[in-house]
Amino acid sequence: MASITLGGNPVNTVGNLPEIGNKAPEFYLTNTDMASKKLEDYAGKKVVMNIFPSVDTGVCATSVRKFNEKAASLNNTVVLCISRDLPFAQKRFCGAEGISNVEMLSDFKDASFGMNYGILMEDGKFAKLHARSIVVLNETGNVIHTELVPEIAQEPNYDAVYAVLG
Repeated sequence: MASITLGGNPVNTVGNLPEIGNKAPEFYLTNTDMASKKLEDYAGKKVVMNIFPSVDTGVCATSVRKFNEKAASLNNTVVLCISRDLPFAQKRFCGAEGISNVEMLSDFKDASFGMNYGILMEDGKFAKLHARSIVVLNETGNVIHTELVPEIAQEPNYDAVYAVLG
């Protein structure tokens, strides 16, 4: 279990992010067209997972916009923006914002991604949503960078993500 804050109030997650050097846990998520996606769909590519509570909050929306701006210039890299939002809300957001360089994925069905990656919040106002975090994988699916943002209202460290991608 990890401890973070939301507005300065303590919040606990169900576990910890995967350890650097380990294989990333498999996942089964839903894209904005309601199709199932799994980790192996991205084999051979670097994967940036931008994980957050809801695209309908300011900081979450900002992180999607910032990764979208940079994603097109990243070599052999896919950026996945993952939340528990319904795919319809994710699709609406992308259409309204002109987001086209990142892939939105939802863990709305069973929260298994949040459980397996240790970032499902157990308590607080956002209980059962994802804690703001980043997981970066290399082409073989090994974890090469993680960040659990200590305060949900803060943005992730984008520079650290781009540094590890080379």
